[in-house]
Amino acid sequence: MSKNKKGKTPKMHKDLEGFEIHINEFGEIKSSFSIDRLNDFLNENVDDKKLRDKEEEGEEEQED
Repeated sequence: MSKNKKGKTPKMHKDLEGFEIHINEFGEIKSSFSIDRLNDFLNENVDDKKLRDKEEEGEEEQED
């Protein structure tokens, strides 16, 4: 994987502006956003393939 040139920032979703993440010398992940905020964003914007099948099964059971 190639690294971005310093000073060049990637395109981001407007809700994630200011988001930065890095790993310190102890292997800990440090982020500018809380885990809860990131999870909320992912729940709203990313389709989870594993949960998609369960939701469809739940809808079929309700119809019967």
